Amino acid sequence: MEKILRYKATKEILVRTVLKTHFSMSERFTRKLKLNKRIKCNNKEIYLDYLLKPDDILTVDINFDETSEILPENIPLDIIFEDDYLIIINKPANTVVHPTCLHREHTLANAVQFYLNQHNIHTKIRFVNRLDKDTTGLIIFAKSEYIQESFTQQMKQNTFEKEYIAVVKGDVRQKEGIITFPITRDENSIMLRKIAPDGENAVTHFEVLKKLKNGNTLMKFVLKTGRTHQIRVHSKAIGHPILGDGLYDTASSLIDRQALHAYKVSFVHPVAHEKMEFFADIPEDIKNIIL
Repeated sequence: MEKILRYKATKEILVRTVLKTHFSMSERFTRKLKLNKRIKCNNKEIYLDYLLKPDDILTVDINFDETSEILPENIPLDIIFEDDYLIIINKPANTVVHPTCLHREHTLANAVQFYLNQHNIHTKIRFVNRLDKDTTGLIIFAKSEYIQESFTQQMKQNTFEKEYIAVVKGDVRQKEGIITFPITRDENSIMLRKIAPDGENAVTHFEVLKKLKNGNTLMKFVLKTGRTHQIRVHSKAIGHPILGDGLYDTASSLIDRQALHAYKVSFVHPVAHEKMEFFADIPEDIKNIIL
């Protein structure tokens, strides 16, 4: 599969500058490209301080064959979108993203590894975003190191947006707002997070979508930072924990998991440079409690 970035010079400019400013490449990845002789001008290998002239064509080959130690498993994937550079998957509930000491198999990574093997794609497992085991919705897989780096830069620049819907307990009176409580790890747990003055900066925008007949509230959450369990911790902090979140509140008879779904992602495509938006339908278990 060809993964070559192209740049046509309109003025004199250093190759190093193009890689940094136009392609937003890190110094580490740039060194990797140079070491592997992946940078060319008009089909000839060049060095990083080469001065491009107007109409020169710079090409950068970002396709590296890589090996993975993830065990492939034939588990169906709900693929929302795929091209040569990324895959967007709608993750079901009860699915861990990456293998851990407690979940070495039956994870989303195992399923993706099988899919990659079937399609002769030789790359490491690189998820751009993470979702908790029982949070459903959109998760992005990057087919190369460069694509993952590009998304990381977009997250820092706030051009990568993640939106969630959730059912929270109780009647939320404030129609919209911003939660800014800092979050840190609970010193008594390897999993739990808590609000603390010395925690990491965490910003969550929220909006009430619907007051439900069961006394709860359907909410939209937009993450501006990406802390572990951020929505779950922030919703609890304002007195309205996610319905069914047994880790931060109590279980619910209405749903057997936290009622949280990553329904939308929007970003600029790392290669096409076009704004893209993708949506994942609300799963049936959440639909059943919001109708």
